[in-house]
Amino acid sequence: MNKTELVSAIADEAGLTKADAAKALDATVNNVTKALTSGDSVAIIGFGTFKVGERSARTGRNPQTGAEMKIPAAKVPKFTPGKALKEAVN
Repeated sequence: MNKTELVSAIADEAGLTKADAAKALDATVNNVTKALTSGDSVAIIGFGTFKVGERSARTGRNPQTGAEMKIPAAKVPKFTPGKALKEAVN
């Protein structure tokens, strides 16, 4: 499912226009992004939790040359599914 299909599904289920559903989806994504950028986590009960994880620096290899290279530490977004989502998928 891509964004257009998701917007259509939200509009149908919530009884909104597609424009309103797109605005709601964009607002949700923007606010989750803002929260993660500021270091907060976002928990949606029954769905899951979005949080920021730390990836430590490490040594890797260039696949073309085989030369060693340093990969810097980074912050990465992580998602942990909630119990209801896990049960729905299984």
